[in-house]
Amino acid sequence: MLCRAGMSNSSDVQGLAVIRVLIVDDSPFLRAVLKQVLDQEPEIDVVGTAADPYEARSLVKSLNPDVLTLDIEMPRMNGLTFLQNLMRLRPTPVVMVSSLTARGAAESLEALELGAVACVAKPSTAEGELLDDIADEIRASVKLAHQARLRVTRDRGAIPRAPAPLASMMHVLAIGASTGGTEAIRQVLEALPSPCPPTLIVQHLHAAFHEAFAARLDAACANRVRLAAEGDALDVGNVYIAPPGAHMKVALRDGMPRLRLSSDPLREGFRPSVDILFESLAETFAWRAQGVLLTGMGRDGAAGLLRMREAGAGTIAQDEASSVVWGMPGEAVRLGAAERVLPLERIADAMIEWTPRRRVGVGA
Repeated sequence: MLCRAGMSNSSDVQGLAVIRVLIVDDSPFLRAVLKQVLDQEPEIDVVGTAADPYEARSLVKSLNPDVLTLDIEMPRMNGLTFLQNLMRLRPTPVVMVSSLTARGAAESLEALELGAVACVAKPSTAEGELLDDIADEIRASVKLAHQARLRVTRDRGAIPRAPAPLASMMHVLAIGASTGGTEAIRQVLEALPSPCPPTLIVQHLHAAFHEAFAARLDAACANRVRLAAEGDALDVGNVYIAPPGAHMKVALRDGMPRLRLSSDPLREGFRPSVDILFESLAETFAWRAQGVLLTGMGRDGAAGLLRMREAGAGTIAQDEASSVVWGMPGEAVRLGAAERVLPLERIADAMIEWTPRRRVGVGA
């Protein structure tokens, strides 16, 4: 349970911890629908609603909520400006509820950069039955935000640069993440020199956000970042992000490694799955691969990372202190899958310093 200023705001009702939520949205209809959706969960208590950030600012002070849901486009003050001020003056877990438009996706990713825990994509039409389709996601995101560890927003100008080139021999990097992963991945990729080895990424993300996520990383990083396509060759200096709704793995075609995409069943509740990517690298690259498991809810990727380590690959898990949610990397540590457990700010350097090496009796 997340506490601020040394104490928790949550009350107990018949032994059940209650998450106090403030809804911030300029639409009266959407405020009412969100309240109805959240009120269906016994663990959640909507303690107030606000039509704009100025009203929200007063209610945050008087109600001291555990979690906020926040729209982006609002009168008098943009939701992103309010979020930035909130994280600086009174850090509080925030779930962004934004539209499915391209602009909404880009702004939602900016919100994650500013410190929001999660983003829920709401339909562009204000129809109650459409919001009902994402009701479970909204409730789950609020509960997740309450458990999450708030990030301290970094000065982007202070990002450490890589101290040395990556190993020159052919190898591949793979990164998996979920909750909190968009910013963790950005921090790692920004610190990798160019050209980097082929780098493969699975990030659990709403389908509407994938293209904006790839574009944002491409603009920020020295290497090329794009969504993966079926049959892509693994080229140095390129970062490939698994597209929405498709598992991504590496397979040999005419003796050359290629990306394969599939609509096979969900693994651990996800498609794309980190486990499927990691398992394929254990088979194709073995000791010439590095696997990194970053912050995220659940356990996707932990078993795959273990397969990689057993095949002789280098394996890293993000530590608990720097993770927004220590689910996936924590499970990897429990399984003994992680050769190293490191804070986020040390992971890029560790990847750069690592040299692929054949282990006796292990790997290909």
